[in-house]
Amino acid sequence: MAVGRRIAIIGAGHNALVAAAYLARAGHRPVVLERRHVLGGASVTEELWPGFFVSRAAYVAGLLRPAVIRELGLADRGLRLLRRDPSSFTPVPDGPGLLLGAAPQDTHREIARFSRADAERYPEYERFLDRVARALEPFLDAPPPDPARLRFRDLAPMAQLARRAFAMRGDLARATSLLLGPARPALEAWFESEPLRSTLATDAVIGAWASPSSPGTGYVLFHHVMGETNGERGVWAYVEGGMGRFSELVAAVARDAGAEIRPESPVASIDVHNGTARGVTLVDGTSLEADIVVSGADPHRTLIGLLGREHLPDPIARELDALDFRSPSLKINLALDRLPRFRDRTRGDAPGPEHSGTIHVGASTLDELDAAFGAAERGGLPDRPLIELTLPSALDATIAPQGRHVASMFVQYAPFTLAVGSGGWEIERDRFADRVCALVDEVAPGFSDSVLHREVLAPPDLERVFGLTGGNIFHGAMSLDRLLFMRPMPGWARYRTSVAGLYLCGAGTHPGGGVMGACGRNAAREILLDL
Repeated sequence: MAVGRRIAIIGAGHNALVAAAYLARAGHRPVVLERRHVLGGASVTEELWPGFFVSRAAYVAGLLRPAVIRELGLADRGLRLLRRDPSSFTPVPDGPGLLLGAAPQDTHREIARFSRADAERYPEYERFLDRVARALEPFLDAPPPDPARLRFRDLAPMAQLARRAFAMRGDLARATSLLLGPARPALEAWFESEPLRSTLATDAVIGAWASPSSPGTGYVLFHHVMGETNGERGVWAYVEGGMGRFSELVAAVARDAGAEIRPESPVASIDVHNGTARGVTLVDGTSLEADIVVSGADPHRTLIGLLGREHLPDPIARELDALDFRSPSLKINLALDRLPRFRDRTRGDAPGPEHSGTIHVGASTLDELDAAFGAAERGGLPDRPLIELTLPSALDATIAPQGRHVASMFVQYAPFTLAVGSGGWEIERDRFADRVCALVDEVAPGFSDSVLHREVLAPPDLERVFGLTGGNIFHGAMSLDRLLFMRPMPGWARYRTSVAGLYLCGAGTHPGGGVMGACGRNAAREILLDL
């Protein structure tokens, strides 16, 4: 294999950094060009206020691929994943709420307060999800087989999938129904009680322009349960030091292997000569020649924004225009002077079990989740949005001053463009954030008064700050027609584009969104095969 090729990598998101690390360790010379002053894309830690270090966009880890952590030696470099247990808390106004964790007896007791039948069924539900997730998991760590372009090396993962499908043949019809259909009827078939159903439904819609009643949300649910932390399946964690710590460690691996990383170096265009990508031009006019170009940006931003329509066949340009980048996501980052005190649950000022995981507030039934999405579809903002509140400083003392705390609120549904007459996001941004905080006040009185500082990132802000087209955290919808060999488009599943020498490595490629590192690792392996 020829070595020492110069590779221009656009963006320093976590997948681009992972790709750079693998390419540099193979003897090539990646140059990573990042628009912002901080590395990590949406997986960053920033000191927004003195002493408060905030995971400004991505906020929890649970999908990090074990192969990436192992092969890049991240644990030896200081990566610490702080296990969240209990993992989920859904407070209610008139009781202690619902706490879900790893201890089966405690989870049974919690669910039984709402339904004894649900408490009995929940362990089988978890086992069912685990069986299906294990069957699908081999496809995370390799490019998906493309039926139109099968290769010899595709046979092994296909055979592994066939074996696992055969082993779970008793569940196959039920699993297929959930993967292809909406999450709501599946959850209603399993369980009878709220807030259990709505709590579980959040994994099916988080980051998606969809309600639990939308087809395809069953797969999104599986996507969020296919991870592990420190060898424990289905366990989510905080990265000590914030999500940017992961990105910084990957960047250190890449640098040590010979990669060059340049922050504050925004790319203006991809340079093409005789139909082949041969480098990039920066905003300041500097040209950088390269043997190949790899982009960690989303497909539309890369191919329409940086490459240009003139280098694309008309059918491909039209298909890129048709990609769905609608986003429901709004992020609120907070500095608090104390932890929230939840009615009938919190005792004292010290962190309790209710503070460790994701706290579900606002929409607390499947009907309310559907109604919240309906409001966004009409260009409005819901009265009771879906709110995921996390308090990483309850487990991580390194990110806030002593006695103070960092909070993150991931909120749905918030459309990119508000309806005419609403006043737009300049007016609604803080109004909506006030409404979100008021919903937390319902179950944790005084929460709004504990806020010292606040940042509100609506979908247009997510696009502006992090370069996410439409504010979409997945670099494009993870709908059924944009998964596996159809992601980002049919025929593009192996990270190559229609332009020779130009590759994609971001979340818009297989296997999709979330802080996994899989897209970057898979892309690097395909690039190395070509080189």
